[in-house]
Amino acid sequence: MFFSMLSEAWHAMSANRLRTFLTMLGMVIGVGAVVLMMAIGEGAQQSIKRSIDSMGSNLFVILSGSSSTSGSRSASGSSSTLNMNDATAIADLEDIGAVAPISIGNAQIIYGGNNSNSAIVGTTPSYFSIRRWDVESGELFSDADIRSASRVALVGKTVVENLFGDEVDPIGKTIRIKKSPFIVVGVLEAKGQSFDGRDQDDTVIVPITTAQRKLFGNQIPGSVRMIMAQAKSEKYMGVAEDAINDLVRQRHNIRENAESDFSIRNLTAMAKTASETAKTMSMLLGAIASISLLVGGIGIMNIMLVSVTERTREIGIRMAIGAREKDILLQFLLEACVISIVGCVIGVGLGLGGAILVKKMVGAEILISMQSIVLAFSVAASVGVFFGYYPASKAAKLHPIEALRYQ
Repeated sequence: MFFSMLSEAWHAMSANRLRTFLTMLGMVIGVGAVVLMMAIGEGAQQSIKRSIDSMGSNLFVILSGSSSTSGSRSASGSSSTLNMNDATAIADLEDIGAVAPISIGNAQIIYGGNNSNSAIVGTTPSYFSIRRWDVESGELFSDADIRSASRVALVGKTVVENLFGDEVDPIGKTIRIKKSPFIVVGVLEAKGQSFDGRDQDDTVIVPITTAQRKLFGNQIPGSVRMIMAQAKSEKYMGVAEDAINDLVRQRHNIRENAESDFSIRNLTAMAKTASETAKTMSMLLGAIASISLLVGGIGIMNIMLVSVTERTREIGIRMAIGAREKDILLQFLLEACVISIVGCVIGVGLGLGGAILVKKMVGAEILISMQSIVLAFSVAASVGVFFGYYPASKAAKLHPIEALRYQ
């Protein structure tokens, strides 16, 4: 019975192919738009999540204060208000798991006839555990290298490509940073972009004492530009931040109401904000695209109402030979469902094709998940049933005699 009704529904739609196609087109565009927009939104979420994970977890960055010259205030980190002893004191706090003092700048790096202007990070071995950054080949420098201010360096993948290409193994090679020779002891694993768009692999990491004495030079011995601290757990982030603030203010002899000569940035909070923003944008894109599904559903209802009017005598004949009200309801509801479901299938294919095309043309990260496809398909099918029910119900409630007399 069901399959015979399905066959009749397909035959009725085949009799008006152009009208059926145009009705289906709204659903095709709607589903395709939802799949494409959700793929773009989820791709953006995935990209930000990967960038956040590459930074490490439960992190604080304590920046040196800003300096003022002739009334002009510079950015945070421009004044030497933090030092190595501050980092040691922060490491002793109960809720802090690891600390890495950092001196950072940019410099020209030379190897043979190649050169690159890259970020130079002077730090300690704990930096690599905080950032979850290991070596792809070679080894990390040690505490002994810190004490002796050894001229050793670890290089990121972008630096390797710029200086050595694909043919030369950089381990053991000598590069020049600000005309000072450094031996490459390791190549860092690829990190990709940070969530603020910087290429983390365009980096050279050296012992902090080497950076202070031989690269950047410090007017105040032992001063650092920033300190990276990692809390033992995310639930202690608030307590740890207060403890760091109180400790550094006490060490710097800052009065109770005076402004701090440093600033603390909670990277976990910033990362969560970026992640939530991407999630909201993804939902917004999906919601905007879903409007076209509503338009497609209204189109199905309009055409089905026209179909009921055109086939009134047919409905009367079916009722006269024994068709029940629920049989007429099921027949027209099936027609609406077939239009909706076939449109869904084509729309999913269109959305997947569009996502792949966007990825190739724009280079944007696209994430096509089965969840988004199932969601778009389910919503579209539900819209088809919802908007198809009224015309089907109207057809089922026609009086047989009046239907037979209809001209």
